[in-house]
Amino acid sequence: MLELHDAPLAPLTTFRLGGPATRLVTATTDAEVVAAVREADADGTPLLVIGGGSNLVIGDKGFAGTALRIATSGFDLVGTTLELAAGEVWTDAVARTVEAGLAGVECLAGIPGSAGATPIQNVGAYGQEVSATITEVIAYDRRAGETVTLGNEECAFSYRHSRFKADPERYVVLRVRFALEDADGLSAPVKYAETARALGVEPGDRVPLTQARETVLKLRAGKGMVLDAEDHDTWSAGSFFTNPILTDADFAVFHARVKERLGKDAVPPAYPAGEGRTKTSAAWLIDKAGFTKGYGSGPARISGKHTLALTNRGGATTEDLLVLAREVVAGVREAFGVTLVNEPVMVGVGL
Repeated sequence: MLELHDAPLAPLTTFRLGGPATRLVTATTDAEVVAAVREADADGTPLLVIGGGSNLVIGDKGFAGTALRIATSGFDLVGTTLELAAGEVWTDAVARTVEAGLAGVECLAGIPGSAGATPIQNVGAYGQEVSATITEVIAYDRRAGETVTLGNEECAFSYRHSRFKADPERYVVLRVRFALEDADGLSAPVKYAETARALGVEPGDRVPLTQARETVLKLRAGKGMVLDAEDHDTWSAGSFFTNPILTDADFAVFHARVKERLGKDAVPPAYPAGEGRTKTSAAWLIDKAGFTKGYGSGPARISGKHTLALTNRGGATTEDLLVLAREVVAGVREAFGVTLVNEPVMVGVGL
C-alpha cells in the first residue's frame, strides 16, 4: 500500500483542482482498502475515498485527513454475470462488455470515473442507468465493521441517488455485480430520443452494440464529456447540476414563470418522474437564464460545448469554480424560481 504525506489531490480529479491531503494512501486490493478504512476509523481520522476523481470538487485548502485512492482491479465475466472491482476504469469496462457481445451498459460509454462510483451516484446517461443492471454491491460497512452484500432493492436507487449517497460516511464500495443481456450482439432497446435520432432508429429499437457505443461516444465528445487532456472543455466533472424534479404544483408555477419570461408560446422540457412529479432540464434552465456556452471571463467558465458543464480553463482555483457555480444557481433561481443542485461531491466547500 503506497503512502504519501502532504500529497496533491488536484491531479487525481478531472477538474484538476483542490489542495493537498494530509495523507494519501493508494490501495490495490480489497483487503488494503478495508485495512485503510479501519485504521482511519480507529484513529478518528477524517477519510476521503477517491476513485476516478470525476465527481469531486475539493477545496483549495485540501483535505485534513486520510485520502484513500481505490486502485483495485478485477473484471470477472461469467456468462452474462459481471463483477467489477471498485477501482476498474468504468469506460474500459463498458468497452469490454461490448466486445463480449453483452448489452445493458453500452450507452454508458465514455463516462469517466471508476466502477465503484457507479452505484453511489446511480450513474446514468442516454437512457440507461446502472440501477437497471446492478444486482449486488459488495461494500465495507463502517458502522458494522464488516463487509456486506446489498441487493439491488437494498441500494435504494433513484435518479442520481442511492443508499450510499444518502449515507456517505457508512459504506465503502468494494465490488459491483451486474446482470447483462445476451441479445445476439444487439443493444438494449434504445430509450433516449437523441440517441435514437443519431442512430436513425425509433425509440425501442435495438442496434448493433458497437454502433450504440460509438454513437454515444460521438455524442458525448461533441459535448466535451469524454476526457481529453488537451481539451479544457473536458476539465470538468461532466454535468455539474442535476436535472430538477418538481412536484406538479411547483412545475405549474415554473411553467408560468417560463411563459412570463420567454413568451406565451415557450414550453420548457418536461419528462415524467414518478407520480405527481416532473423532471425538467438543468441545461435548458441555465441557457435560458442567460448563461450560454463559454460564459465567463475568468479561468473557470461554462464549457464551450455544453451549458451543463463548468470547466477549469487552466490555472483556476476551486474558489473560481464556486463563484461561477453560485452565479449560475442565483441566476436560474431569479429567472425561473428553481434552485439547481450540484451533482459532484463537495469536499471542504459548498455552494
